[in-house]
Amino acid sequence: MPTPINIEEFTKLSETHPILDVRTPAEFSQGHIPGAFNLPIFTNEERAIIGTLYKQEGKQPAVLKALEIVGPKLHEYVQDAIRLNKSDTFLVHCWRGGMRSSSMAWFLETYGFKCLTLKGGYKNYRKQVLASFDEQKNIVVLGGKTGCGKTIILRELERQNEQIIDLEKIAHHKGSSFGALGEEPQASQEQFENDLSLYLSKIDSQKKCWIENESRMIGTNIIPTGLWNQMKNAIVISIGLPMEERLKFLVKEYGKFSREELIEAIERIGKKLGGQHVKRAIDSIAIRDYETAFGICLVYYDKTYNYGEEKREEEKIIHCDFEQLNVELIAREIVSRQKAIDSKQKVKK
Repeated sequence: MPTPINIEEFTKLSETHPILDVRTPAEFSQGHIPGAFNLPIFTNEERAIIGTLYKQEGKQPAVLKALEIVGPKLHEYVQDAIRLNKSDTFLVHCWRGGMRSSSMAWFLETYGFKCLTLKGGYKNYRKQVLASFDEQKNIVVLGGKTGCGKTIILRELERQNEQIIDLEKIAHHKGSSFGALGEEPQASQEQFENDLSLYLSKIDSQKKCWIENESRMIGTNIIPTGLWNQMKNAIVISIGLPMEERLKFLVKEYGKFSREELIEAIERIGKKLGGQHVKRAIDSIAIRDYETAFGICLVYYDKTYNYGEEKREEEKIIHCDFEQLNVELIAREIVSRQKAIDSKQKVKK
């Protein structure tokens, strides 16, 4: 018989055993445990048929219909499991840990696999995900105006053995109107939260963790409330670079995209820029004068950044100015600055 296990054990075992999510493709697409394989007992349409039958005629007619649907597909389930097999053990779950997961586990155990099912199913997993954002991390926010290279500095910090939370990588979006360029399509909000929660579970809360200053929304994804509140209350190390350095970086970062893509990005912030500025920026893109175009956009983004800083406590913002975008140097300097701040705080205590 399949063995039900709690979420903690399920999560730990998922490092070595495959997860089989037996919900419908639509449920899986909306959100799933990272790394899980979708082995649906029913298609989206089949589940709708069974659900309707259950409501109209009761459990037994619905179960008979389910058996009629599932019977011819049993050999396919086993063949899929053989293909995914790593250790002859599978972790199986459905929405609430009910009939779908227990049935699939029984089928696979009849063949010869060992199956462990998740108590409370995916619904229980989602409770854990949402609670994880309230767990306190030792956050330092990496700030700076658009074009300061915050993302590449953040990744350099990781190369220098600092902990980071790369929200833009998880969200597949760089945060601005230009943020979708060169990125994979964004996942649902639910999947973003699942992926982020897994990322956070690997962070050592006793050590400093750097995170880029972001708006609450990264494209279509929203930073969960618990983590957002921690970001708002954290120390900000704000990078300052001359305008020409920022423009040079933006031209290198975005000048490789087509004129059509760049014009669409500018039009998305058209109301913020104003008609005359939009026209000038688009005309500049048309003749590949990217510095002028991005310079016009920076006027808007700088105002937005300044407004965000004004809402923070002044004593929590540490400005670090540099003449050039030398990521290795900047990463070393801001780590040193952050450690000095920590030392002072310990002395005060």
